Amino acid sequence: MSRSEFDDYADGYESALQKGLEVSGESSEYFAIGRVKWVRRRLEKVLGHFPNLKSVMDFGCGTGNSVAFLMSELRAEHVTGVDTSEQSLVQARARYPSTSTEFMTSENHEPCEAFDLVFCNGVFHHIPVELRPEVAKSIYRSLKPGGWFAFWENNPWNPGTRLVMSRIAFDRDAITLSILESKKLLKGAGFEVATVDTCFYFPNLLRVLRPLEPYLSWLPLGAQYMVLVRKPK
Repeated sequence: MSRSEFDDYADGYESALQKGLEVSGESSEYFAIGRVKWVRRRLEKVLGHFPNLKSVMDFGCGTGNSVAFLMSELRAEHVTGVDTSEQSLVQARARYPSTSTEFMTSENHEPCEAFDLVFCNGVFHHIPVELRPEVAKSIYRSLKPGGWFAFWENNPWNPGTRLVMSRIAFDRDAITLSILESKKLLKGAGFEVATVDTCFYFPNLLRVLRPLEPYLSWLPLGAQYMVLVRKPK
């Protein structure tokens, strides 16, 4: 999807997203905080302690739905949001008028090994397939040696995910990535894979079963998946 199209969706982004998510019985906030909490959980397990993440990039931040959780759940001291849509960034700046945040277009972002972690949710399925390797390499260059990339994508193997995307105007024509394709992409950019998990198995109607979800994360069937990778030191 081009920049102008995302600019057109900036004002109605949340309502368009919710139109798809309503089949799950949850709001976008439920998934936003769930993703960030899962990042924290996995980093704590891999590192053996709470991660020290001073500088975090939210790549494809949109209007900033994940920013507050990156700061509260990961205790990021500074969050930089990067997106192709200037109109979305206008809204993000209005939501977070703080010296602890900044927002810029992808065109103005220069990779410079500045970040401890890059968080990215549901962005790569909008990037043309032929451009994905270079974007992954740009994120690699943005991380400090030893930095982390939390790569979230919609799982095309989950029928609920396909239903949700079909109901969202800006997702209908997106080209999804399988877990295997994402791993290959990230390894090709130079990353080392740490963990692969799928999340969000049960809709609100079956929320009583959600305590089981951590035990199902190894199955490639959740609505979304995260490939957690690291830039070698």
